[in-house]
Amino acid sequence: MTHQLHPPFLDEDLIYPESDGKPLADNTIQFRLIVTIQGGLEALFQDTENVFVAGDLFWYPVRLTPEQVAAQEPPPRQAPDVMVVFGRPKGDRRSYKQWEEDNIAPQVVFEILSESNSRREMEKKFQFYQRYGVEEYYLYNPKQNRLQGWRRRGEQLSEISAMEGWRSPRLGVTFSVNAGNLTLFHPNGERFASYVEIVEQRDRERQRAEQERQQRERAETELQQLKERLQQLGIDPDSVS
Repeated sequence: MTHQLHPPFLDEDLIYPESDGKPLADNTIQFRLIVTIQGGLEALFQDTENVFVAGDLFWYPVRLTPEQVAAQEPPPRQAPDVMVVFGRPKGDRRSYKQWEEDNIAPQVVFEILSESNSRREMEKKFQFYQRYGVEEYYLYNPKQNRLQGWRRRGEQLSEISAMEGWRSPRLGVTFSVNAGNLTLFHPNGERFASYVEIVEQRDRERQRAEQERQQRERAETELQQLKERLQQLGIDPDSVS
């Protein structure tokens, strides 16, 4: 393999920055959806070694040539709100440089629309994802509660005609907007939960476990007291069925 040599005075962090200074989300709804989807997908694939899930991470699909660097051409890049890469190990990354990842492109990307996203910006995102090999692209507009999806067919991303109840071929998750907002379901039918909902569920389970423990202790205490009364009456507790 031939490696391209960049001018030694240029830091790759300057050529391929990890941040553009923009916030992760423009509002609480967008942020909550991004975190819920990203966290739910990480949980879904936590036991699958080579599945990388990230949120708001710059993806650089191609490395610039020395000539492009010298000409100060900007590298093509996007930072999907959530992306999933099958075939790459988990782990922290400052950015996703595809040439360092066995040239594997993210197969699934999500975008949560905000009012700051222009039509031109979203068209550029679509063209980028189509050009660089995304297999499934999902776009949700919280304000309109509108979900759109595209699936790769050859060189093109073709729109999915009906998204309600759609099951992702790659992820195995199901989509719904019937409840007035975007909801994803695990393959087992369990709904993707927010962090607050996960904490609440964990607290309920702890409370239920504590109640069950206390009930067992009370039952054991009552049984022991009954045995002691029988013994006081001269009755062998073991002889009583």
